[in-house]
Amino acid sequence: MNRIRIILISSFALLSTYSFGQNSNRVITTGVPFLLITPDARSAGMGELGVATPADAYSQQWNPAKYAFASSEKGIGISYTPYLSKLVDDIFLGNLTYYNRISDRSSWATSLKYFSLGDIQFNEFIGGTIVDQGRERPSELTLDLSYALKLSEQFSMAVAGRYIRSDLRIASDADNSSANSLGIDIAGYYESSTFEMGDNNAIFRSGVNISNIGPRLNYDIGGQKSFIPTNLKMGFGLDLLFDDQNSLGIYTEFNKLLVPTPVAVTDEEGVFIGYRQPDIDFLRGIFTSFSDAPGGLSEELSEITVAVGLEYLFQDVFSLRTGYFNESQDKGSRRYLTLGAGFDLNFMDIDISYLFSTSNVRNPLENTIRFSLALDLENPTPQSTTDVALK
Repeated sequence: MNRIRIILISSFALLSTYSFGQNSNRVITTGVPFLLITPDARSAGMGELGVATPADAYSQQWNPAKYAFASSEKGIGISYTPYLSKLVDDIFLGNLTYYNRISDRSSWATSLKYFSLGDIQFNEFIGGTIVDQGRERPSELTLDLSYALKLSEQFSMAVAGRYIRSDLRIASDADNSSANSLGIDIAGYYESSTFEMGDNNAIFRSGVNISNIGPRLNYDIGGQKSFIPTNLKMGFGLDLLFDDQNSLGIYTEFNKLLVPTPVAVTDEEGVFIGYRQPDIDFLRGIFTSFSDAPGGLSEELSEITVAVGLEYLFQDVFSLRTGYFNESQDKGSRRYLTLGAGFDLNFMDIDISYLFSTSNVRNPLENTIRFSLALDLENPTPQSTTDVALK
């Protein structure tokens, strides 16, 4: 009996988002790449950065240490991101985040991120007739918990734990099972006091976060394991406070996957087959990721992505944003311009963003409007000099 599966799913497109760069074929790929998708429209509007921006409800996704500087005691963030919306309408990323400042020095937060890969339609040829065998909906999710503590008036650190589940199993594949892992984040955040810069006041920020430190995923019995996207983020920001009603934030961020670079693989006769990541444990992979590129230092530097973003804030009620993200052509070729806006309606912030690809490789989020919503559950409690710039 000849069986044909008609699968309406674009997981291959999701992987291709992080697997462009066909010139070298040494593009770094990981399991659960949805963890690298920006969930909130605020950061998405600024070139998809957030490790050194002012604290908001979505700091859990970028730098949980920022929660110690949040201006509100409690808040919720809700976002929905359509994925490959020009091709299908059932692939999406959903995110729910809650944070709570325990005191002036500490806070905790939790979040749930859910990625649906859409419906898979199974058909079978029986006697020359196509018979519907039903549908399945693979999905992936993470559940996070973080704690942030101010170590001084201007510096905080945080740790976060993350449960990761990737359920790509389909019923007919007996050898395929759900994969589970755990990840840890270690983050730091610095926010200066207001200081004079020319004719204006300013606030300097910096942040760093090593996220998703954890064991590899194993989908198939006896199969090769997949690295989770352990990632190093480092960024800087400067808020220029023109007056009580106008401010401009200028931010930049550098990212590097702490995952081994694929190496050449040959058969028994020495014939080149392709590139594959080495079969090593995740801790060794983290340390070797800084010096394992076959092309040396130049290739290591090409594995670093750069994002810059701007945010203009008027009267703490309206924001305009733009940004640019750049990745080496040989390492993915993700290059795009972003635009965004935000509206503060007392206890509720509404953010939108839009992405324009500047690369010859299509981006799955291109021409997609993203929305996110943040709710203040308590009245804002000013506790630093950044109230005019902190949203």
